[in-house]
Amino acid sequence: MSTRATPGPRERLLEAAQKLTYSHGVGIGVDTLLKTANVARRSLYEHFGGKDGLIAEVLKRSTAEDEARYQETMQAAGDNPRGRLLAIFDRLAGIIAKPDFRGCRYLAADLALADPEHPGHAITRDYRRRVHQLLEDELIKLGHPRPAHAAGQLLLLIDGTLAAGATRPGTDPAASARELAEQILDTRR
Repeated sequence: MSTRATPGPRERLLEAAQKLTYSHGVGIGVDTLLKTANVARRSLYEHFGGKDGLIAEVLKRSTAEDEARYQETMQAAGDNPRGRLLAIFDRLAGIIAKPDFRGCRYLAADLALADPEHPGHAITRDYRRRVHQLLEDELIKLGHPRPAHAAGQLLLLIDGTLAAGATRPGTDPAASARELAEQILDTRR
């Protein structure tokens, strides 16, 4: 007979914070986090040094998952770099259509974390740098004349798609962004 191990306090805090900070923002109260995770306040400080450390760890964990999703999406689209990049916008359309979609976790965190020295900002900047590099690598394979510039444009379209998807329900920002992305990808000068 096998027994399923119950996650420890650290994992329960991470799971609760990942869900709650996405659905309610990083301003969620500590008491709500502790109650949802069913842990004592001491666990928060022992494992993360406080709420800021927990938020930073949640962002780090989320960025790893989301970066893997970008890679999976592009791999599933085949070998053509153009198709791989456009697949991102097709995937975003599906994400935005979900009833629990609340926008971009990283943009929301950056806007809500007033302290410019909060460790979460470094994590979101590094994440965007890695996504930019992922896009740039594909643009190089495509033979784009300005891959770094075009990667920045595509990243702007991704951020805008996620923001518009959260703030303008019933619109189709992913389709508009995909159309603009096609123009960026087809640039030959």
